[in-house]
Amino acid sequence: MAGPKLTKAAIIESLHEKHGLNRADIHQIIDEFFEEVKDGLKNDQVIELRGFGTFEVRTRKGREKARNPKTGAIVAVETHGVAIFRPGKELKDFVWELRDNKPVNEND
Repeated sequence: MAGPKLTKAAIIESLHEKHGLNRADIHQIIDEFFEEVKDGLKNDQVIELRGFGTFEVRTRKGREKARNPKTGAIVAVETHGVAIFRPGKELKDFVWELRDNKPVNEND
């Protein structure tokens, strides 16, 4: 299972401590970066961040019969887009090494 969350606020604070930049400026840059990614996905572009991964939108076909997991009711689901992230080789290798060094928790 995943560990504690790393929030946008924590990232902003970390960048502020490392580089001494204004928190408001860091926040604005991060927000603008996310807007660029969303705009690219909206325009059917593949967002490739070398060494990290790739974001893209794929179409998931609709279905006449799907089940609402909360209520169990049968519902129709329209065709819709889903955001997909594929990690790059460097990120895959980095995470692989992390798992090798952590003890396996038998409760997971």
